[in-house]
Amino acid sequence: MRAASILHVDLDAFFAAVEQRDHPELRGRPVIVGGRPGERGVVSAASYEARRFGVRSAMPLRTAERLCPDGVFVPVDGRRYVAASRAVMAILGRFTPLLEQVSIDEAFLDVAGTEALHGSPEAIAHAIRAAVRAEAGLTVSVGVATSRLVAKIASDLRKPDGLVIVPPGTEAAFLAPLPIGRLWGVGERTRVALADYGVTTIGDLAALPDDLLARRFGSQGPVLGERARGIDPTPVSPGGPAKSVSNEHTFDVDTSDPERIDRTILALAEQVARRLRASGVKATTIAVKVRDARFETHTRQRTLPEPTDVADTIRRVAAELAAPLVKGTRIRLLGVG
Repeated sequence: MRAASILHVDLDAFFAAVEQRDHPELRGRPVIVGGRPGERGVVSAASYEARRFGVRSAMPLRTAERLCPDGVFVPVDGRRYVAASRAVMAILGRFTPLLEQVSIDEAFLDVAGTEALHGSPEAIAHAIRAAVRAEAGLTVSVGVATSRLVAKIASDLRKPDGLVIVPPGTEAAFLAPLPIGRLWGVGERTRVALADYGVTTIGDLAALPDDLLARRFGSQGPVLGERARGIDPTPVSPGGPAKSVSNEHTFDVDTSDPERIDRTILALAEQVARRLRASGVKATTIAVKVRDARFETHTRQRTLPEPTDVADTIRRVAAELAAPLVKGTRIRLLGVG
């Protein structure tokens, strides 16, 4: 049986935490990163104080202002966030060469074979949390498990500054009581479809036979079943910086409303642009993904004459690429990358 040697390390409310670290007067106050009140745009990050008012990432700034009128709204400062991210990743790299950064604020580590140097995976998790707090002035939440999937879910359960360890052989039992929406690959539409079979928890999904899942969801059905049982063979793969940035939205109800589709593309383009700027990079290719009501997925992409991190440029190109794919079709999911 594989040891629980996979760690998922997630910086807590990262952009907002950097603002609170660098501006002590903001500590304990609801901080909303993304722009000024009343601006057209979306929230990039919200401190835990702001989340208590219902403020969430990707929410329109005007909605966030209505929910949290006393919130402190600040613009995105990509250079500082990139510098803070690099400092944290350097700390993580001291514990294992098998480090995979998956975004500006999270990474997977495989610490198998490092016990002689750093102790058990649990000891390493404690050491990482202490080092990030002392050296970077930030907190991280860590999940420890036998797979990336379970480690990722575990790290999210006791935020902020949490540590959850899932011993080998307990993965299915650990996942079973959790809401089905926590599982990778289960969006709102899939959740509604699974409800037809009485599925509300991950354990309910794990109990369904693979042939039933295959008939309902095609080749992805049995994959969902494996995930529900905690099976994820994907290894931690060290590499360079991410070569793509994307955001997706699954509609609560399939839609063919042009205005709703346009608004969604705009919101996705703004999210992608903010992530590009926060990471200090620009895009050379714009891509869209469209999944229709029949679960058929189509993608289109276009290479730009000049790299960009401008939301309006990304929106315009994405809208042009999506137009022939969404015309007269009920859409389940839209993605911009």
